[in-house]
Amino acid sequence: MTISDYLVTDDLTVLLGFIGVSVFLLQNLYKPQPLVHPILLGRQSDAGRVRNPGESAVYRNYGTGLMGRFPVRPDKDVNVVTDFVKPEFDAPRTLWSTKITNTQLKARVSAFGSGIAKLVSEDSIVLILLNDCIEFIITDLALSEQSIASITLSSPKLLARVLEMHPPNAIVTDKTFLPYVLKATSDAHERNHTLIVVDWSQPSEIPIHSWNNIESEGKVPQAPKNAPQPGSAYTVSFFETPSGGVQCVQLSHENFTSGVTAIKALFPSAINISTLDTIVSSHSLSTPYGRAIAYAALFEGASFATLPSTGIFHDGDAPALDVADVLSATKFPIPSPTVLFLKPEHVQSLTSSVIDRAKKSFLFPLAWRHKFASLTEGFVTKDSLWDRTVFGSAREDVLGKMADTVKAVVISGGLLPSDALVPARLALSIPLINTYTHGSATGPLFATHAFDLQMLSSSSPATEPAHVGAPSVNVEAKLISVKDNVVEQGADPIGEILVRGPSVGNMLSADGEAGEKNAWVHTGGTARVMTNGAFKVLGSM
Repeated sequence: MTISDYLVTDDLTVLLGFIGVSVFLLQNLYKPQPLVHPILLGRQSDAGRVRNPGESAVYRNYGTGLMGRFPVRPDKDVNVVTDFVKPEFDAPRTLWSTKITNTQLKARVSAFGSGIAKLVSEDSIVLILLNDCIEFIITDLALSEQSIASITLSSPKLLARVLEMHPPNAIVTDKTFLPYVLKATSDAHERNHTLIVVDWSQPSEIPIHSWNNIESEGKVPQAPKNAPQPGSAYTVSFFETPSGGVQCVQLSHENFTSGVTAIKALFPSAINISTLDTIVSSHSLSTPYGRAIAYAALFEGASFATLPSTGIFHDGDAPALDVADVLSATKFPIPSPTVLFLKPEHVQSLTSSVIDRAKKSFLFPLAWRHKFASLTEGFVTKDSLWDRTVFGSAREDVLGKMADTVKAVVISGGLLPSDALVPARLALSIPLINTYTHGSATGPLFATHAFDLQMLSSSSPATEPAHVGAPSVNVEAKLISVKDNVVEQGADPIGEILVRGPSVGNMLSADGEAGEKNAWVHTGGTARVMTNGAFKVLGSM
């Protein structure tokens, strides 16, 4: 047979050839592209060239670099925490249940600051014992404006010890918790303090000042004697360690401006926070990180609220970290949330609820397979065919209006199992930013890229937590208690995490003595540094 015999075609051959070419082109043209270039995820940290014996190298975020300066302000005009409330933002936004403009908020802060300055001296210490509310924000900003030191507690268990070791000159609390506070101060034989109670109007046998009256009496502005400076320490936070111990950290204005800078850096320009957003947080304002999230909302002009589980004081049992806790945010008169700062338990509860409802559709196996294939290509969306037919309705059943408005979830306050990350991404179909936080820092210590959808395999047969990405933009980290022989053989270093940077506060000793500034802080956690510079926190020491 000649060559021409092999090239003989008919209509069927042409049709099959056309179909083959069309399928090839469609597969390549409509194949989802990664949301972020893989090169950016291949080297997430910049590591030092040398290391000390028993330690790893020092790691920084690759975007900052080893020789780069840490960013400490979200804007050149932000030097102290009261600068987060920018007067040029005229549009009102809602903080919990209060609709307020920045001008009104600054006026209330100034009024309460002037009022409390008449009650206590500048060298006083004020203990803030409030659940999250706008009064907490106003009190905190007012005290910082007047350069009056404040104390916050991450748990009511710490109250007795703080009253004994660091007796305050004034206590700001709520009438709901007043009996508990009175009992604690009586047990500690501590009575030389001024009591300020929110929403207090009834007469009492003990001297109590109404928070609202103090604000009213301070309508005439009283300039602070000493204007706050960026490096001025103005608050101390007490928190519990995983082992049950107590630690305290001293925080300055610069610590909080750096924390807000780190929080803003979590969001790429495609999902950046703006005045149109509503932020809901599961982290208490009594923690440095929780307060920095609220400050970030103030700075961006966004609406803000917190979940009931953030409360330090509860009448009964503390709310469970589940779907019901997340949905409780809709009880506030705020626009539908767009950014959620949740804990791992919240995310796992949301994921299981959405998947349980999605499984009721006979198309679920097919939808799961196609969305998983897109995920392996580095792409996720909630507007695909499979979301419109399967997952979209499941999300609406669980989240209601939030299913359409939420654009990003930041996971912090615990370790998320690695096998829970893929189901969460498929179920929620939005960027999930996994972070690692500590009570000594106002911002995240480590954070994944918002569009990092890699499925990194584990060398351990046991289930490990998901990786938490590279160090934050203004944090440097290293590991100690590292086995030198293991590292020299090319294995990943494993050890205890130490951090430092402008978002990390100054740790205090038990008697209140401040340590060396910019010293390495022991987080008590252990981690492994992976080949691409991402950290995987394995647990606590």
